[in-house]
Amino acid sequence: MTILVCDDDKEIVEAVSIYLNQEGYEVLSAYNGREALELVKKKEIHLIILDIMMPELDGIHALLKLREKSSIPVILLSAKSEDVDKILGLNVGADDYVTKPFNPLELVARVKSQLRRYTKLGGLEVANGNLLVNGSIIMDREQKIVTVDGENVKLTPTEFKIMQLFMENPGIVFSSAQIYERVWDEDAFSTENIVSVHIRRIREKVEINPKNPDYIKVMWGVGYRMEKKD
Repeated sequence: MTILVCDDDKEIVEAVSIYLNQEGYEVLSAYNGREALELVKKKEIHLIILDIMMPELDGIHALLKLREKSSIPVILLSAKSEDVDKILGLNVGADDYVTKPFNPLELVARVKSQLRRYTKLGGLEVANGNLLVNGSIIMDREQKIVTVDGENVKLTPTEFKIMQLFMENPGIVFSSAQIYERVWDEDAFSTENIVSVHIRRIREKVEINPKNPDYIKVMWGVGYRMEKKD
């Protein structure tokens, strides 16, 4: 597969390219949005890593033009001070983002995640009421199977019940007591540690970066909720 890395910082482009080459990907380089769009016209590209702040044509405007004709997965690179642009990028069609400075191994993991989702899950249709889909997570309630980016995830029965509660109610906040009562089916009493341990184990299995989760979020002082993904 071919990945386009676009950033005006040549050192970043070179470093990311080395890591991607080691994983067997073909890598193309661009240093502004115009160059990236020209390469998309000429080459078959399967994913783009796109910096937001660039000369000539920035990442946001390049993404807008790209989305007029293409659904290629795009991972944005953004500095911490660019939160507004990052949110705008997601709203206009980015699939993911990584904040600078970043761990190259995490970026590679996110590349793999997007490519698996794009190639394996892009054409998925929900054929029955037993299938729940949120982003790259798919749950079959009848078969008791959970997959993330097309790969099976081994959950314990209790972890599966917690995950099912979140998958059936994306965006809804549940307190530790509510989770315990629904999953364990008994009154909650000093259950916060029990629930938090199970949440941590689930994150380790379904999140790319469990310490900075994309799906299962903690709402401090309130509880937990599952972020709703497209």
